Amino acid sequence: MRVRPGVELAGLSDVGCQRENNEDRYSYWEPASDSEFPMKGRLAIVADGMGGYEGGQEASRIAVEVIERVYAGAVQGDPRAWLLLGFQTAHQSIQEYAAKYPDLHGMGTTCTAMALLDHQLYFAHVGDSRLYLLRGTSISRLTHDHSYVSRLVQNGVLRAEEAESHPQRHILTAALGAGNNITPDSPPQPVALESGDALVLCTDGLWSLLSEGEIQNAVAGKTAAEICDALVDTAKKRGGPDNITVQVLRIA
Repeated sequence: MRVRPGVELAGLSDVGCQRENNEDRYSYWEPASDSEFPMKGRLAIVADGMGGYEGGQEASRIAVEVIERVYAGAVQGDPRAWLLLGFQTAHQSIQEYAAKYPDLHGMGTTCTAMALLDHQLYFAHVGDSRLYLLRGTSISRLTHDHSYVSRLVQNGVLRAEEAESHPQRHILTAALGAGNNITPDSPPQPVALESGDALVLCTDGLWSLLSEGEIQNAVAGKTAAEICDALVDTAKKRGGPDNITVQVLRIA
């Protein structure tokens, strides 16, 4: 896989300590053509499937492959529009696959995808996988969980600190392949990045076991590969009840 200068990249996915199969999926893509690179930039995706052994694996696979294909093949519009089209197409593709194989009824997946053009960040998101921005000594979560517990926080029933360890925090209110329609979160304007910023894409198998402060500490002073190893290792030492997936991009 070619990674052009401008970022340091690493990714890691682990089945965890209690699951027999890995329903997570992640990918990184750049156009092969140097002339296309300024327009398309870099695409990174993380997805966490649900719906049983085969259903979850297939849902996350379809989501990643379809979004990448749609983004790569787009010729008009902008990165945000291409991401949103990819999400809608993936949503329909997962539902069509489930209709073809009734045993997989209920399959779906979270998905967080980001496009990076120079120092401009575009992203789209459904579910409870997360995208963090780390800058200096601060960490910001750019995505909002589509979950039952997140809704309780919005309504003032729970405090944000309570939500992170709530027993029902994994109950989703939106996922690709679930329901008639989806409305991905995607800010209308790109996020401006700075040299030295780090982006962390991860599934709930990671963030549910580490605080934001611990993620921040794991990033400081390490290479992207070392960050991935450290984060996954910590999650597994804490029991690793779910699949664990992380991608790290550090901006040059």
